[in-house]
Amino acid sequence: MALTFDDGPNEPFTSALADVLAERDVRATFFQVGMAAARAPDVTRRLVADGHVIGNHSLTHTFSTCLRTSAIADEITQTQQILGDITGAAPSLYRPPWLLRTPGLFPVLDRHGLRAVSGQFCHPLEVMQPAAARIARTAVARSSPGQILIFHDGFDGRGGFRGRTVEAVRVVIDALRADGYDFATVDELLGIPAGAPRA
Repeated sequence: MALTFDDGPNEPFTSALADVLAERDVRATFFQVGMAAARAPDVTRRLVADGHVIGNHSLTHTFSTCLRTSAIADEITQTQQILGDITGAAPSLYRPPWLLRTPGLFPVLDRHGLRAVSGQFCHPLEVMQPAAARIARTAVARSSPGQILIFHDGFDGRGGFRGRTVEAVRVVIDALRADGYDFATVDELLGIPAGAPRA
């Protein structure tokens, strides 16, 4: 199964998650907001160096920009540029904010060679940061072979406390490993490329 993280990077929580993943030899997929990545490029570079995959999660993570095709195109194009400049590769994975899909989204994704990626939210209130044990218990219960599980290391690209998510992820990895699960990045799980090197 694949662990994914949305809305970052968001310090110090993205780096804390990277530490947990490194300790447990797990590679994950981070769907990053362009403006957040531009604020913390070293964090994104560290994730890539650690073997994680970076996906596009819009430029600003604002609801109004998910409704108009021209705004969707601008958000995706700018974030492809930002993430490509930081990592040296343009992502091939895209997760719409709030998993919102409009008819105008798919032609834009086709132009950029992007694949829309959905998943299962780890807990319905994880963004509100309930107790780590609650997040972990629900995440484990929602896990199944081939599952893409969604956590948040940020909040709409603006930051915010994510300490309980960090704690929960440690518990989730250990519990799922004990149940026989292994972990893959989304591109590995789906059998598609993670990104295209920049020219």
